[in-house]
Amino acid sequence: MKEELNILIQAQYPLIYLVTSEEERAEQSIARISQLNSQHRRVYVWTVTHGIVEYGQPRQATQHNTVSPEAAIEWVVRQRDPGIYIFKDLHPFITSAAVNRWLRDAIALFKGTEKIIILMSPLQEIPLELEKDMVVLDFALPDLTELNQVLSVQLDKIKARRPSTEVREKLLKAALGLTKDEAEKVYRKAYVKAGRLTEDEVDVILSEKKQLIRRNGILEYIEEDATIDSVGGLDELKKWLRQRSGAFTERAREYGLPQPKGMLILGVPGCGKSLIAKTTARLWGLPLLRLDMGRVYDGSMVGRSEANLRNALKTAESISPGILFIDELDKAFAGGTGSADSDGGTSSRIFGSFLTWMQEKTSPVFVMATANRVERLPGEFLRKGRFDEIFFVDLPTPEERQHIFNIHLSQRRTDISRFDLDQLAKVSEGFSGAEIEQAIIAAMYEAFAQDREFTQLDIIAAIKSTLPLSRTMTEQVTALRDWARQRARPASASVAEYQRLEF
Repeated sequence: MKEELNILIQAQYPLIYLVTSEEERAEQSIARISQLNSQHRRVYVWTVTHGIVEYGQPRQATQHNTVSPEAAIEWVVRQRDPGIYIFKDLHPFITSAAVNRWLRDAIALFKGTEKIIILMSPLQEIPLELEKDMVVLDFALPDLTELNQVLSVQLDKIKARRPSTEVREKLLKAALGLTKDEAEKVYRKAYVKAGRLTEDEVDVILSEKKQLIRRNGILEYIEEDATIDSVGGLDELKKWLRQRSGAFTERAREYGLPQPKGMLILGVPGCGKSLIAKTTARLWGLPLLRLDMGRVYDGSMVGRSEANLRNALKTAESISPGILFIDELDKAFAGGTGSADSDGGTSSRIFGSFLTWMQEKTSPVFVMATANRVERLPGEFLRKGRFDEIFFVDLPTPEERQHIFNIHLSQRRTDISRFDLDQLAKVSEGFSGAEIEQAIIAAMYEAFAQDREFTQLDIIAAIKSTLPLSRTMTEQVTALRDWARQRARPASASVAEYQRLEF
């Protein structure tokens, strides 16, 4: 981004819109660019509180009558020497007729004068009249090199022992996505809490990222206590995930491995798709963000929904490496390909924006999506290259049902030797993992109401009184299985092995 800004300044682009909340860091970069260039342009800064002040000078040195934006732009137009003029937070005034006209006049008069106006704001507000004349840049957050400098300064201040290369990498990656000021503050906070800066303080730094997510409003930061071993069965899928547990490390880059893009998990409802997504974050040691598509759609203003998605994806990228979790993708984008009549094409535009982002993203954001109704998914999602792998989670096999009963009973009772897991697995044929759990809960309620311990017979009775989804929606489950047999990878090891032998 800094290279792009440098090129635009050297190419004498008259009007640049820099989207950032890091004013001081952006000003320093612009001043550095002005010094490196042969023109050596002077840098001025305008604010509505102090008017125009030359960069590096005290704020009291305000130019006369330049507090109003119209007067400030007029003053800039009258200057004869080359210069870079930074206008901070002009967005509340930019839609006024006078400011708009002055900016357009300035653009016309700046030709051949080596004068540049840079609008700096955390919000992007561009009037239609200025769209053709303005270049918009997002000022990137600090990278690892800049964060390394911040960490070094903090370590020098507290006179702490230098951490090892591995620990330093973890401290730096934990702060990725924070501004320079936020990184400085959170390193100080970690030191105040623990009196040191080591690997154990990474959680303190990650807590700052949770604040970023809460402020966003569209993303939700999910913390899952369960491990991947608490998911019954799905051994083939677990093996695939374990193999990629170090996929975002520098060691993987040095080995020549590309960063994984994402995975799509299709399957019968209640078979552990969402749980496997949540527990993967803990397995990989990455933050898990859930994208709520219901919050993305906002009909209050034209373009607001698309802006919501862009901001959410930008936030996810800013705290990468991480996992972006989209539950029930089939519902989120079901109307994406033909929404012109229903919502003016908003769903189509959001769908297209999301596909483009998935295809072109270079940040280490792993997209983990789940779906129940494959026929509702647009074909663009399913083509090779969009996801690294498409897994199909079927109803659990007898062995997997035994494992699921073992997990749920062990979570509720210390000694489960009195239960015959083999019998329970046989009588629960066609049940999903969620239905097995609910059968155990129903048996416990029955026994609790009679003030006694629940038994094998209580669970069997609860199973017999339940009609599983596989029977109430037989046609849908059969159609999903037929589709997945040739197009998706089975999540269960036994099915995967059978298909390999069959092949």
